[in-house]
Amino acid sequence: MSPSQAVARAPSDEGYSADPWARHGWVLAAVWLVFLVFPAIAVVEETSDRPLLRAVTLGALVAFAGLYVWGFMRGQRALRCGWGRVDLLIVFGGFLAAAGIMLALIPLIGPGAVGLAPFLASVAAFSFPDRWPLPSVIAVVAMAAVILAQTDALRDVWPLLFLPLLIGGFGLLLRRITLSDERHQVVQRSLAVTAERDRVARDVHDVLGHSLTVVSLKADLAERLIDIDPERAKGELADIRSLTRQSLAEIRATVSGLRVARLADERESAATALRDAGIEAVLPQDGDIVDPAHRITIAWVLRESVTNVIRHSGAQRVEVAWGPSWLEVTDDGRGLRGRKEGSGLTGLRERVGQAGGRIEVEDGIAGGAGPGTRVRVDLP
Repeated sequence: MSPSQAVARAPSDEGYSADPWARHGWVLAAVWLVFLVFPAIAVVEETSDRPLLRAVTLGALVAFAGLYVWGFMRGQRALRCGWGRVDLLIVFGGFLAAAGIMLALIPLIGPGAVGLAPFLASVAAFSFPDRWPLPSVIAVVAMAAVILAQTDALRDVWPLLFLPLLIGGFGLLLRRITLSDERHQVVQRSLAVTAERDRVARDVHDVLGHSLTVVSLKADLAERLIDIDPERAKGELADIRSLTRQSLAEIRATVSGLRVARLADERESAATALRDAGIEAVLPQDGDIVDPAHRITIAWVLRESVTNVIRHSGAQRVEVAWGPSWLEVTDDGRGLRGRKEGSGLTGLRERVGQAGGRIEVEDGIAGGAGPGTRVRVDLP
């Protein structure tokens, strides 16, 4: 009796009015009223010599049609926007009134009145509040069965019982499927929000972790140089000012989802940061050999790996190498030595995993500080 959209929900009246099904769904609900022509024909045949009764009975069928469409659509609106007392009164009151019309027609047209039961089952299945559809459909089917059991022509008319059963069962199944789909969509939206929150947290960590590390290094250097080389100290302070402005812009871009990392820029930034930290660096020159589809991910990995080297490794030398779909950062620092990975490496694993790649962390260049660390990323 209704498409799957019949049980969709919207959070407000505004969403209701914007939904095409909410505004024009009455057409799809009303199209089934064509089947009322059969009880109408039965009424005309049984009242051929009683024009007043014919007019009253046909008027009752028109009233039944109006109650069906009104109750159906009012229930749909309430399912979208929330149930109020008026909604309950219209839907349940209209349903009971329509059922009364069907029962009143039994003495006149006999078992043919059961042809109205599918409409009642449709309203119950599609437009009743939660927990009411199933018992209401069962009640409609039971009522139709009792009506048919009272007729002498049960053997000929018993197939009429399948109509309310079929339509009611289909409506209940469709409603359950759509409810499951709604719950799935809610979960998907929740996961999307969580993923976006994780993205912002990861990007902010990468941006601030790298920028604050470099700022701290340059501030220490400026403090040492301020008495012996004021001009160079001023240069370091100017770099700090430029870096903080750049970081602020990157944070804003990160929050808006517009920020991307460029491999060439990250290489230069890594070279500067390692030099300021007093770490010997070997960096590749040709970024064009990296697959353009992987450059953003490799740039992020380079930034975070260099930040980790400066902040945690105590290394004296770092070697960076890359290829079309891989990056390797090796240092001679103290290594992990069984320690738990920090948020930086965890963020790297998430970012690389989202790109379909894998990351390996193992011992690097053995040195005085320890076994070193080697971080290798392979992308598909």
